[in-house]
Amino acid sequence: MPSINYDSATEVTELLEERLVKSLGSDTSVNRRTVLGGLGVAGSAALGVGSAQTGADPGHDDDEHGTFGAVDEYRDTDFDPHQFLTTFNTGASGQESVPQRIYEENGRTVREFEFTAVDTTITIAPGIEFEAWAFNGQVPGPTIRAVEGDLIRVKFENFGRHAHTIHPHLKNLNPEMDGIPQNGPGVLDTDESFTYEWIAQPAGTHFYHCHSLPLKEHLHRGLYGTIIVDPDPERVRENPRDYVNYHGPIDQEFRERLVEEAKSRNHQYAENDAVNEMVMVMNSFDTNFDGENEVYAANTRAFAYGVGETDAEGNWKAGQTKRPIRIDKNERQRVYLTNATEFDFINSFHTHSQFFDYYDHGTTLLPTSKTVDTIMQTQAQRGIIELDYSDHQPGLYMFHAHQSEFAELGWMSFFEVV
Repeated sequence: MPSINYDSATEVTELLEERLVKSLGSDTSVNRRTVLGGLGVAGSAALGVGSAQTGADPGHDDDEHGTFGAVDEYRDTDFDPHQFLTTFNTGASGQESVPQRIYEENGRTVREFEFTAVDTTITIAPGIEFEAWAFNGQVPGPTIRAVEGDLIRVKFENFGRHAHTIHPHLKNLNPEMDGIPQNGPGVLDTDESFTYEWIAQPAGTHFYHCHSLPLKEHLHRGLYGTIIVDPDPERVRENPRDYVNYHGPIDQEFRERLVEEAKSRNHQYAENDAVNEMVMVMNSFDTNFDGENEVYAANTRAFAYGVGETDAEGNWKAGQTKRPIRIDKNERQRVYLTNATEFDFINSFHTHSQFFDYYDHGTTLLPTSKTVDTIMQTQAQRGIIELDYSDHQPGLYMFHAHQSEFAELGWMSFFEVV
């Protein structure tokens, strides 16, 4: 067992989670500043800044701890942030809640999906529920994965009480398929349907979301997700300059290097099997609708990838959804990262004790930032992060937003390297 203090990590995560949950509770007037004020003393005490701070907080009572916890306290068991993390809907396979199929049509591969918009309730922390508008009943919406040049066909039906659309951040040549109120079918009212068709281009990590007005509310309520377009290695071989931000000569060796990289990104190639891939959508929730977020997360649940009770052998109590992301140190790690945070201009991703390569928008096969430990994304920005822990000792390695308050309000988690 590695010399990592799992108990301490568990205690800190639970302390932050308990404070967050207690502050929000059923009091809908609680704002972000109130939550952070309640977190301050507890957080610094747990992190070892000082042990006398408890007494400095007149409202603090150790006996109050333990009221909340992650075990069996999530009502909506349909959405598992760990399952979402590694599930890609390709048309051939994916989530059971996403009807899908793959077939050939006029010489082109078609990946067809059925999406619905529904009003639902999601759990964003133990006992804290949020009235969401969601694609297929989940936030974030399903991750679509296609290969460059495929046709993505989405049969969309609106079962919600409000009018919705689906707008893709793809290169789209047909304005009728843009998913905005002013073009094509416009907004779709309750029980209306439309079939969107988009060519999967360019290769990269892309965003999709409802574009109905008021836009801010339709995004904040949960109508968004990620589209991943894998590069086609043969296209890369023919047009390598389309995939690099490089203006020097491209010899055969360099060309083959790009082709191999494209194969590692393409889920249809064996080279991709050697990479552990994850999708993280940075999101946030304004629980009292005052225009500021009270809860932040990657994949909806605050501290979802934090440390719960563990034996450091990968075993977890039944019903517990809070646990770090276990990774094999000998595997290449790839995170498809999308920023769906509303109300705040930027969000960020920071790793402890590790640097990574970053591919902004995922549209290049060479990194746009190399050997960095923090990247920022504006609203709707996305990219690919690649990590290598092969020379690290086994144990817990934190990652979180580096807007500090975002981290204390839920966007803080761990990789468990084994």
